[in-house]
Amino acid sequence: MSKIIEKPYVLHVAEVIYLEIFQIKKSENINNVEAVERFIGSDKYKKISSGKFHDEWFADLKKNNFVDQDTGKKVPSETIRLLEIQKESMIKQLIQYPDLYYAKSHFPLEISQRAFDHLWRICESYELWCRETNQKKLIYLNLV
Repeated sequence: MSKIIEKPYVLHVAEVIYLEIFQIKKSENINNVEAVERFIGSDKYKKISSGKFHDEWFADLKKNNFVDQDTGKKVPSETIRLLEIQKESMIKQLIQYPDLYYAKSHFPLEISQRAFDHLWRICESYELWCRETNQKKLIYLNLV
């Protein structure tokens, strides 16, 4: 039985995205591609792509003097700066134009394809971490 290993803070948002996509896939009995596409319209997607997800996380950390409630450890200022960069990257990569998702040909527009590709890479990264740390029970989508 593999023990749960403390994950890097930069994977926190990846885990949230990954698990939400898995729940969509499971509840609607669809494939991974369709689940990612459906995630793009979800409330969690909007929260992450707007930066609100990170803002709320930072506010909670600040309220607790930057001590992580799960681990009881102080989050280093370098990590906070890295998470701020991650937030900015999410805002840029997951830019929202809901009315422009499909062109007349029903293919995703470039901006939507960029968001899809970014989400896919995030999920792949999460799975790779799970494999590298022997967290096989956390792999649900089998992307890699």
